[in-house]
Amino acid sequence: MKKDNFKNNPICKSLGIKYPIFQGAMAWISDAELAAAVSNAGGLGIVAGMNSSAEQLKKEIEKAKKLTDKPFAVNIMLASPHAEEVARLVITEGVKVITTGAGNPLKYMKSWIDAGIKVIPLVPSVSFARLVERAGAHAVVCEGCEAGGHIGELTTMVLVPQIVDAVSIPVIAAGGIADGRGVAAAFALGAVGIQVGTRFLVASECNIHQNYKDLVIKAKDIETMVTGRRTGHPVRGFKTAFAREFTKIENNPDITDEEIFKLGGGALRKAAQEGNLLEGSFMAGQIAGLVKYEQSCKEIIEEIFEEYSKVVFPYQN
Repeated sequence: MKKDNFKNNPICKSLGIKYPIFQGAMAWISDAELAAAVSNAGGLGIVAGMNSSAEQLKKEIEKAKKLTDKPFAVNIMLASPHAEEVARLVITEGVKVITTGAGNPLKYMKSWIDAGIKVIPLVPSVSFARLVERAGAHAVVCEGCEAGGHIGELTTMVLVPQIVDAVSIPVIAAGGIADGRGVAAAFALGAVGIQVGTRFLVASECNIHQNYKDLVIKAKDIETMVTGRRTGHPVRGFKTAFAREFTKIENNPDITDEEIFKLGGGALRKAAQEGNLLEGSFMAGQIAGLVKYEQSCKEIIEEIFEEYSKVVFPYQN
């Protein structure tokens, strides 16, 4: 079977990775062990900064450096109360690649770029993609609403080609991608790489509770739902008892937004670390129905791109 050689792929060349695949920055999930395993397998592992303080994140970065000598990134959640100190930390720690989410990174981009950091923001719209390109973004991650976790309104199929047409920097497609067919589709839309979250939930190096992994492996095509639309922070996850109850509460006009936010506080941690099926928010994408078994990060990545080769070169041995 003929295989694509990604040496000339623009994102592989510029980041020094073997395969054009990023691992999603999932809070309470994407730790140093998972990121290092993805990087060692040839992708770009990403350590999730989430709401960590600089001190907490520093420990994860140092751990990742010990576990891999390959490129990895740090994700900065700009809505975090520790965003300022974390923004400085990545410079002092010599981080080479940053991805951003949950906010506008313009405030920090010049200092990061001046430090030699490649900045790759997650963008939900064409206008935002153009904005960060003008500010010097190295690439953008374009995520459709099929993805797990916090989502926008547009689908991957709709959003990716519009952003590809609007900017001249590399576009990474995310949302609804878990196999080689998804890679081929993303490339057909003009992306040069993919970002995968849900499939890495069942990686053997992923340290989430087994209850979480079991939900992914047993998932059917209609197992996810979106909560949080009322507060303007929609989240896609599994249809658990918590998610159904959350929906009832947020549709109750007598309950304030503050009470809703309080209800959701800590729910992802309860899912990822405790496997609490009653109080945990088990975030996952619509593609979960395609994920059927646990594998190592190396096996996941190699299988995805072997499948991609079969899609692109179906009649070659």
